[in-house]
Amino acid sequence: MSKNKDNLNWFEDWFNSPYYHVLYQNRDQTEAELFISNLLNYLKPNANQVLLDVACGQGRHAITMHRFGFKVDAFDLSENSIVKAKKFETDQLRFFVNDIRIPLRDNQYDYVFNLFTSFGYFEDDDDNIKAIQAIAQSMKLNATFVLDFMNVTKVLNELIEEEIKVIDNISFKITKKVVDGFIVKTIAFNDKGKDFSFQERVKVIDEADFIRYFKAANLKIETTFGNYNLNSFDQNTSERLILVGKK
Repeated sequence: MSKNKDNLNWFEDWFNSPYYHVLYQNRDQTEAELFISNLLNYLKPNANQVLLDVACGQGRHAITMHRFGFKVDAFDLSENSIVKAKKFETDQLRFFVNDIRIPLRDNQYDYVFNLFTSFGYFEDDDDNIKAIQAIAQSMKLNATFVLDFMNVTKVLNELIEEEIKVIDNISFKITKKVVDGFIVKTIAFNDKGKDFSFQERVKVIDEADFIRYFKAANLKIETTFGNYNLNSFDQNTSERLILVGKK
């Protein structure tokens, strides 16, 4: 059975696996475009400003930002994801392999985005703080940072402990539980006679935690939204926790 070599770095194995993209292939490009459109209409960046997509995966948000006419840099730790994203590169859209705890470039970006719960993977909370500090270091003075995370209160209240998803003739058995402050998702399946098992571990981070993280990075939270239509955040009912901060 194929397992993560190190649960502390589960994301390196899972995000580089082709099965990650099979399982999540139904992520809706229309939803991504709606969210980016709403964000850009709210933020109103000008054509000369530079955007950064942090932990971009295969680049669907960065590609959408570029299609709206903006110069965009984007990075992810997954080399396989960046290989796929680079197929869309232009002189105004560039992709890099980089660790979220390390600034891609210092003081270069007017708007920085970390979207679709691409955060909270580290075991040590200090690494989460380092990540926000690195993002802040990459921002120009008065730049804006948007972080889109799950609303952990709603997620915990509605946690589905076990389900089966059949995609491309593969039956993914997905189990979820809360362990030591992390939502742990185990994905087990068989493909071509071989058993696989991967794990996702995302830290239970609430609004108060993010306020602390942002403060440690000298970022001020200006606005909080609760969904991709940018409605107000409600701790009990909102699908998302979307924070807009300023350097």
